Amino acid sequence: MTQSRPNEFIPPPECPVFEPSWEEFADPFGFINKIRPIAENTGICKIRPPPGWQPPFACDVDRLHFTPRIQRLNELEAQTRVKLNFLDQIAKFWELQGCTLKIPHVERKTLDLYVLYKLVKEEGGFDGVCKERRWTQIALKMGFAPGKAVGSHLRAHYERILYPYYLFQAGANLMVRSLKHFYNFPFPLFSLITFIKISQRISLKIRKYKQSKITCSVEQYICLVCGGGGDEDRLLLCDGCDDSYHTFCLIPPLHDVPKGDWRCPKCLAQECGKPPVAFGFEQASRDYTLRTFGDMADSFKSDYFNMPVHMVPTELVEKEFWRLVSTIEEDVTVEYGADIASKDFGSGFPVKNGTFKVSPVEEDYLSNGWNLNNMPVLDASVLTHVTADICGMKLPWLYVGMCFSSFCWHIEDHWSYSINYLHWGEPKTWYGAPGYAAEQLENVMKSLAPELFESQPDLLHQLVTIMNPNVLMEHGVPIYRTNQCAGEFVITFPRAYHSGFNQGFNFAEAVNFCTADWMPLGRQCIQHYRSLNRYCVFSHDEMTCNIASKADSLELELASAVQKDMCAMMLEEKMLREKVYKLGVWHSQQVDYDLLPDEERQCAKCRTTCYLSAITCPCSPDQLVCLYHIEDLCSCPARSYTLNYKYTLAELKPLFQALTARAESYEDWASKVNKILKADQDNKSDLEELRSLVVEAEKKSYPETDLLSHLRQVIQNADRCTSMAQQLLNGKRQTRYRSGGGKSQNQLTVEELKSFVNQLYDLPCTIRQAPFLKALLNRVEQFQQQSSDLLAEDTPGSSALQSLLDEGAGLDVELPQLVVLRQRLEQARWVEAVKEASDQPADLSLDCMRRLIDQGVGLTPHACVERTMARLQELLTVCEHWEEKAHNMLTARPRHSIETLEAALQEVDSIPAYLPSCLQLKDCVNGAREWIMEADALQAGGRIPGLAALSELVSRARSIPVMLEPLSRLESLISEVQAWKESAAKTFLLRNSSHSLLEVLCPRCETGPQKSKSKKAKDVSVPCKKVEVKLDSLFDVEKALSTSKYTVSAMATLSEVHQKELESLSMLRTSNESKFQSSPSCLAPTVCLCHTVPAGPMLQCELCRDAYHSGCVPGFKDIQTGLPWLCPLCKRSEKPPLDKVLPLLASLQRIRVRLPEGDALRYVIERTVRWQHKVQLVSPTQHPNGKVSLIKLGTELEELLVEGLLMQVTLPELQQLYRSLLNRFSPSQHSLQSSEHDHQYHIAQDRSPPHRSPPHSKGQDGIPETKKEPERLEKNSKRRLEKENTEGQHRDKIKKPKKKKPKLNKERRREEKRTTSPSNSLSDLSIIEMLEVLFSNLLHRSCLYNWVIVCLFALSAEQAENEDYICVSCAINDLTE
Repeated sequence: MTQSRPNEFIPPPECPVFEPSWEEFADPFGFINKIRPIAENTGICKIRPPPGWQPPFACDVDRLHFTPRIQRLNELEAQTRVKLNFLDQIAKFWELQGCTLKIPHVERKTLDLYVLYKLVKEEGGFDGVCKERRWTQIALKMGFAPGKAVGSHLRAHYERILYPYYLFQAGANLMVRSLKHFYNFPFPLFSLITFIKISQRISLKIRKYKQSKITCSVEQYICLVCGGGGDEDRLLLCDGCDDSYHTFCLIPPLHDVPKGDWRCPKCLAQECGKPPVAFGFEQASRDYTLRTFGDMADSFKSDYFNMPVHMVPTELVEKEFWRLVSTIEEDVTVEYGADIASKDFGSGFPVKNGTFKVSPVEEDYLSNGWNLNNMPVLDASVLTHVTADICGMKLPWLYVGMCFSSFCWHIEDHWSYSINYLHWGEPKTWYGAPGYAAEQLENVMKSLAPELFESQPDLLHQLVTIMNPNVLMEHGVPIYRTNQCAGEFVITFPRAYHSGFNQGFNFAEAVNFCTADWMPLGRQCIQHYRSLNRYCVFSHDEMTCNIASKADSLELELASAVQKDMCAMMLEEKMLREKVYKLGVWHSQQVDYDLLPDEERQCAKCRTTCYLSAITCPCSPDQLVCLYHIEDLCSCPARSYTLNYKYTLAELKPLFQALTARAESYEDWASKVNKILKADQDNKSDLEELRSLVVEAEKKSYPETDLLSHLRQVIQNADRCTSMAQQLLNGKRQTRYRSGGGKSQNQLTVEELKSFVNQLYDLPCTIRQAPFLKALLNRVEQFQQQSSDLLAEDTPGSSALQSLLDEGAGLDVELPQLVVLRQRLEQARWVEAVKEASDQPADLSLDCMRRLIDQGVGLTPHACVERTMARLQELLTVCEHWEEKAHNMLTARPRHSIETLEAALQEVDSIPAYLPSCLQLKDCVNGAREWIMEADALQAGGRIPGLAALSELVSRARSIPVMLEPLSRLESLISEVQAWKESAAKTFLLRNSSHSLLEVLCPRCETGPQKSKSKKAKDVSVPCKKVEVKLDSLFDVEKALSTSKYTVSAMATLSEVHQKELESLSMLRTSNESKFQSSPSCLAPTVCLCHTVPAGPMLQCELCRDAYHSGCVPGFKDIQTGLPWLCPLCKRSEKPPLDKVLPLLASLQRIRVRLPEGDALRYVIERTVRWQHKVQLVSPTQHPNGKVSLIKLGTELEELLVEGLLMQVTLPELQQLYRSLLNRFSPSQHSLQSSEHDHQYHIAQDRSPPHRSPPHSKGQDGIPETKKEPERLEKNSKRRLEKENTEGQHRDKIKKPKKKKPKLNKERRREEKRTTSPSNSLSDLSIIEMLEVLFSNLLHRSCLYNWVIVCLFALSAEQAENEDYICVSCAINDLTE
């Protein structure tokens, strides 16, 4: 089984990629020198030419043919090749013994015999592993799962296959080992007892053989181990040397005779001990052209990946390549057309005098420096001075690749540069290691595959071994990669190991070049080649001398590099020649090695090409050695050797001096530059001195060396740093947004500022702005420290954060703390806003809390924010709960009691927030309390509330969402009042009447035409100043009754309205009667509801005295004879009898609510009683003589009739009075007789006015009675006033009990003063008298007082006592007296 490896290949990091400008691309070596400090750290780099640089492909495709190399992928990798070599040796070992090796399987996987062999060997061998029972550990190391008894299987396979090979490698054979080794060997085919018996028999035969070997004859075939010839069926004959051995004498013993050829241990050692053949690539048997090779390559790739070649990803090809080279089971073979000489078939680049003809536009490519035919021989290239045309170094090589074809790890000859250009085709994948890691890479490969380097020390120079870059990287070797696409260059640097493979069919071209910086590396490479006994491609000393001979024409950089190299060469040569002289070599001769080919002047030992000197011996004139290996030439003494030299040391000096003279001035300049550039901090020069050195180099035309470029770069960097530092100090960079947020692209970070300051101090020259920037950096660091301290606080203040932010904003540096400070500032402001809102609970509403929470959600998380947020959310939750609870309480049905709400409000009072519903609930509770107090006060002390106040109180209670216990009682009281009003309305109101109950019960305010409802509404809506109480309308009367606190004031108001009613009616009667009197104009009057002239049967109203057409009056036929007829305008009610009205007054008393209708009903009864009393007074029975004047009696009766008709109660006295009036007047007095009805009369054709029935007689003075009627009314009024004044004087004389002193308050006194008049007093007395008459048969005299007080005036006994009411009996007695 193979050792576990990563499943996939991990690509190394990419190498640098450069894209030069046209100006940089014009100087190849100049650009390479420019990028060398970067690219040499990765070993390889890629260069993309400027867009448009596309040289024509000049190779002759039809003429090009080549034989590719065959590459078996699993033989390329070093570790895989070691395993394959081991398996080959094991297979050969068993094949020579007549057995065929079959690799076993364990756990369904092929057993890795190499790994098993190595692990057992590392663990102390087979005996040690068995003794310590460590097979399970070996199984685990090989990657097998534990607990499956794999260790026993591994032991059996090792014992059967690998242990015999191990013994063979250790040299344990039958000829030299004693029998004691057998006792330690576990035989799989024999038991221990059998093996002991065999051993004893072998020992006995050996002794007998030694005793009789001289005297006895030897059998034809005997065993060389035991010396016996018996058991011929067990005797084996070697197919190589014909030696014979018993099967049981072998180690280990054989169970059966092998079927094939068998070799004895001696022949086996000879065959297996032969040195292995060096590994190399075989040449294919077929010759290809570009076309045929391309067809083969594309077919292979498409078949392998089962997709078109252009669709296969490069990553997939790369992973598959490294999988194939690391596996033994899969054997994939590819072909690679490598190292094809361009001089045979032509380069891919066009060349001068070549077969490819370029167009005029493409002629520049012929001399272009990036043309690989030109690059090695440019003036700046050292290889220009190598005389030989070396293929691959000075002449490009061509490479035709296919998928998976690879080039193994190697470095270029003489550690030179190399450049590769991919003309066309699919990419080429490269891997490279920097030059400084070359020895590390070699050591890693030697440690991982030591068997390969034991047989081939220069294996890495053979370009036949590859190793997975991941393995090298695991051992610390830096590896970089790149994909070279068509039209791109890849450059490898000196001693940089590189390898790679092709992604598919492509065509590339490569060549070497060397620059002046390579010179010391080239000499070091010669020493390395000498240690490996590797031949050189050219003589480095010869190239140095050739360059020195042209010192005058050399560039200063090259002259200086060659001067240093030649100095080292002369010192080395002087030392070696002195060594040779000391060894006794005195003979010398000058030899022109330029004329000899390289093969004839190679050192016999190290194969180095000799040029300056060599040692020869007469014993072997064709052989020479370098001065390093003089002792390896031959066995002759050193004095017989001859020193062959090219130049004497004296002859080398002029060459060296010429180089020195050429490079001296440059060296002095370069030394001065190096001294300045390497000066310490205290000895730095200023920038102007560096500029002067550049001016000197330009003046003396020094070459564009790396040093000069570096100096210019330093000056350029210093200028840039100076400009940037000045801008930073002047604040001109505008590096921050004025709004306080964001970052400018030009703003420096703190690290960049530190790096910039360090860069200023690291410059080879001094910058005057550096100390100021250092101070700025100190301020920044101080700001960072302050920020760190402030941010460490749990709840920093917003003012401190803002001041620190302002300070940081003033620094022209990108400070990461500013972002955190802004976040903390937002947090602090939010926390302070929450605290400020919490300190003012009256303004902390739910919306405010939600808004604060929404603002806090967007903040960066922090402990203080989370705590504040938690408290705020908790408060919001509590508030929302109580708001919802309060809302539910306000809208609950049935409503909550006030005690429950007050208990809830006690909890709400502790919540520091503004809760509208809770406040509304509190207002409702307060309103409920006030309402209850008002309700209690309204009925306190036995008071009788008014309906308006009671209704207003109930209306308010309904708007209070609290369960109010008195409400139901008050509502029932109002319901009773409404029921009473409905009952009264049914009693009094006519059917479909337009009048209200109050309008019917109250005296009429207007006796003329009624105003429309809109007019009334208008009169009601017009506000007026309350200078005096106006009683001009029903609204004024209702308002006065509603606002009166006592019944007495209400009665006075109604009395005043009644007085106005009489006056208005008197004028109306006079006006209507005047219509029928003759007038000068003789115009017919308008009468009736139709406002037309009288015609036909007419009816005259007994109250208003207006005439009506019988056809205009509804119900004309139902008019009863002998009853007073009232017109539709005067008849306002049903005029129920008194016995139906008195129960209404009694039921109203039980309700105990004052209302305008009740007061009006009381006044109706009072008027009724008073009118009845008047009727009794004017009756003839009341006069002693029984005689009354006709005129006086008629006037009083008429007044009584009018007043009786005004009353809304039907009384028998009224009918009697009306009949008496009809009967008292004789028929002769009537001017008109009604033929059909008492109230009907006809209008004459001459339009004579109608005459009232009874007729109006003339007075004594001849004036008609109708004209004297107002005078009689006025006289009657005066007599009535005189009578009332007399009665008032008698009433004032009534003595009152002392204990019943008046206790009226000022308001009551003022009201009584305003409302009480002599007529009122007389009215009260008249009522009592009339009640006495009226109820003489119903009530006892002692009960009359209580009835008047309770029913008529709605007063309690206490109120009567407080208001000084006089007993009825006492009042009558006083009147009698």
